Amino acid sequence: MLKTGEEHLESLRDGRKVYIGGTPVDDVTSHPAFRNGARSFAMLYDRKRAPENVDTMSFEEDGERYSSWFLMPKTKDDLRKRTETHRRIASWTHGLLGRSPDHVASFVTGLAMRPDLFEEIGQGFGENMVGYYRHMRENDVCATYTVLPPQGARKPEMYEREGMTVPTLRVTDEDDAGVTLNGMKMLGTSAIFANETWVGNLLPLGPSQVKESITCGVPLGAEGVSIWSRKPFEQHAVSEFDNPLAYRFDETDSMVIFKDVKVPWERVVVHDNAEMSREIYVRSPSHVMGNHQSNVRFLEKMKLILAVARRVTDMNNVGHIPAVQTTLGNLAAKLSGLEAMIEGQIENCEEYAPGYLNVNRRYMYAALHFCTMTYGQICDEVRELLGGGPFQMPADISVVKDPEMRRTFEAYWSVPGQSAIERMKVLKLAWDLLGSEFAGRHAQYEKFYAGPGFLVSGYSYRHLPWEEYEAGLDETMSRYDVPEDWLGDAD
Repeated sequence: MLKTGEEHLESLRDGRKVYIGGTPVDDVTSHPAFRNGARSFAMLYDRKRAPENVDTMSFEEDGERYSSWFLMPKTKDDLRKRTETHRRIASWTHGLLGRSPDHVASFVTGLAMRPDLFEEIGQGFGENMVGYYRHMRENDVCATYTVLPPQGARKPEMYEREGMTVPTLRVTDEDDAGVTLNGMKMLGTSAIFANETWVGNLLPLGPSQVKESITCGVPLGAEGVSIWSRKPFEQHAVSEFDNPLAYRFDETDSMVIFKDVKVPWERVVVHDNAEMSREIYVRSPSHVMGNHQSNVRFLEKMKLILAVARRVTDMNNVGHIPAVQTTLGNLAAKLSGLEAMIEGQIENCEEYAPGYLNVNRRYMYAALHFCTMTYGQICDEVRELLGGGPFQMPADISVVKDPEMRRTFEAYWSVPGQSAIERMKVLKLAWDLLGSEFAGRHAQYEKFYAGPGFLVSGYSYRHLPWEEYEAGLDETMSRYDVPEDWLGDAD
């Protein structure tokens, strides 16, 4: 099934409990904090179905058509199809939706390619994993994930004291029908606009944390689930002209709280196994597939940032300055390097699950390292090109409502070849992308969405063939030694 945009909007009217501070939200599709974001997600479903996109962005199996992000790749062409699907989704949202529908779907698809891993946990869990993948695929489910404990709950000794409430999510009861969940999970990016959350663990758990190892799919409208949003930027956007990105593409981040939430056994894939709750991602193609999508998304965001850099340079008439050309050249080299790393992931693909092809892990993790480590630097370089321009504009575009003020605005803010309104439009977008509160959230998101820096570096460390390289070093050194007559008599 290929869901329509309107069907997705209707699926969000499921009685979910959403809060902005202490204020409940009745309908996220009409509330001024979320309605435009909801329609951005709906737009993705509609454009995917459009005649010019449907062949690339979907595939046929057993007489049914499904979204390409559920495609289990067996050939390079399958990998290219998935990558182009990610690229189109990201291009329509400028790479600003980290939890677009293709992200978590890629994680789940990678997990379903290794059902044998789940059978190691317990009989039937592999079947449950494949069943959940098919459920997502057949219903075109948009999912987020909540796979981190609250920051205050990452050391059990901090809360395992008499009288303390256990803040992190765990199984508190189970019976023949399933398990009962209580606690909180983060960070539910796009939970406001998703149908379900994948509950799990991307951080390692200690041996005593077996009840926290639960991994399962939970509808966000389920009884006992509540979503506490951070400050929504869309709600505070003055207008689309003044905050063009926050106005449409604030995916939000939320804490998801579970209070006596019942989950049937068929939706559970890990239970009472602390080690495997994280291992399933790195021992299957899951982590690689999900983060390949992130690489592609980041590339599309970089394209917008570089376009802004060039436009501001031209607007300020400084493109002839060698230092400015060097800055733009350095940015262009970074973008081309990332593009090459993404292409290389496909061309040098590998079999990571029997019978399937996957993008190259080393190249993907190298690209992930680049994305998380350089985003702040890229934004700084473009902000330097902006100079004080964003602060030299009126507070908002409402100045043009008054005819006399508009004439004054055009008289003092226009430049040859460009009206004041055109200049303001560029600078408002640039600031929303690089300097606003919305932009600050993206700076923090790009730095930490894959984990802290040492963790991201660790992925590359683990996957480099160190022994192979050291063997080459040993072979080289075996060809020479200190001449014997130089050593003399050591005594």
